[in-house]
Amino acid sequence: MAVGTGSYDGGYAFEGELLILDLDSERSTPVIGGAREVLHVAWESERVLRVVVAPPDDYDFDEAHTHGFAAVIERADWSDVAPGSVRQEELSGQWMEFDRPRAEDVADQCVESLAVLTGQPWWEPRRQVWDVQELRDGRVLACSDGVLAEAWLPDGQLEWCVPDEEGGRQLVVRAAQSDAWVNVERRRVRWVGRERVTEPPLVARVSLADGKLLGSLRLDSSVALTTREDGWLAFRPTAWDRGRPESAALIRPANEAPEVQVPLGGFDLFNHAFPIRHSGQLLFLQGKEREPWRDKWVVAVDPAGPGGEPSVRRLFPLDWDAKRARHLFGGPGIEVGTAGNRDLVHAGAVHDGAGLLPGNAFIVRRSLGDGAARWVFTADFPATALDGDNDTVYVAFNSGELVALRTSDGSVRWQQQLEVGGQRVVPLSLTLPEAGRLLIGTVDGRILDCSVADSAGQ
Repeated sequence: MAVGTGSYDGGYAFEGELLILDLDSERSTPVIGGAREVLHVAWESERVLRVVVAPPDDYDFDEAHTHGFAAVIERADWSDVAPGSVRQEELSGQWMEFDRPRAEDVADQCVESLAVLTGQPWWEPRRQVWDVQELRDGRVLACSDGVLAEAWLPDGQLEWCVPDEEGGRQLVVRAAQSDAWVNVERRRVRWVGRERVTEPPLVARVSLADGKLLGSLRLDSSVALTTREDGWLAFRPTAWDRGRPESAALIRPANEAPEVQVPLGGFDLFNHAFPIRHSGQLLFLQGKEREPWRDKWVVAVDPAGPGGEPSVRRLFPLDWDAKRARHLFGGPGIEVGTAGNRDLVHAGAVHDGAGLLPGNAFIVRRSLGDGAARWVFTADFPATALDGDNDTVYVAFNSGELVALRTSDGSVRWQQQLEVGGQRVVPLSLTLPEAGRLLIGTVDGRILDCSVADSAGQ
């Protein structure tokens, strides 16, 4: 079997290799001497392979993203070919136009052909469920890859679905539950000649009755949504120009467009994600003006601060252990406690140059007064979602594990791998609509309605 691999590295080179896989011995041999993206491969005979390869880079080739070299490679016995024995000179064939299909499209075509073999007339993929919430009437609202928003009836039937090329990432249901804001992803890159093109990001407002698009806000950059319990909503830009720190845009509970701008400084992609549920404040992470990844603090934005003007109020450093001088990443969280005695439970990770080390992911409960840590739970994998109440905090990890912690002291009630039909699945989003019940969105597109017990997951 001949297997062509590779991709564009995003900035200069096309890298990959041609593998010859011996199906008897299961030995895999990379046969090209040096890196080269293989766009197409086909056997012409037992001795001859026809390939199309990308140029080495897009610096010296004006049509690098739309063309490739068609070459013919011949060997007397491919099962005994030596590693790296195909020279780069053998790949300098005819320069020809070549349409590069997206990897997702190729995968879809492959699975659709398999569906036909099993007697299915069609197959439609479902992908990452990024957010899931339950409405007061029992319907479930979700957004995922390829779906701006969708609503499911209590009996599990799909009520309506709004398709989108890339799909929603965050949902904010408005207080009256007649509509919702959806943060819509726009990161997919198309190439027009040598120019990278992406659609502008947007935040859309949809009717919860039928999914109708009620309006949208076209944005200059992608944003992260933050909300508080009284309905105030904030859009924080996730792109940052070091010469012009961005401001968060605030929307009043009943309004449909931003009215208030609050300067928050730079956003750092890996450090500043901080979606906090059930919060009485608009909480963010804020770093230094020119180096936003340094000296991060948890801050609260007050829409009507001193003198009625919006203001940013520092609460406490993200790192609760000032003696260790660590570099921490943010993560999802919730507020717990009673009126006048509120705490913050949030996830995060400790940065290390070698990557995420064992024990460097954490869940911590902290006083909203001074940031003191009441308890810390450590883990080996980052948290993907978190929700809970004053009794139990439920945490999903990208390892596929679910953990239930006692809110009072952080001790483990239970922990288990999430499985469906005996197969492991990875939880990506999670919400606690009522005590003893979880809604979980998975990486493979499922929405799970799960019952949970105090002592063991069910």
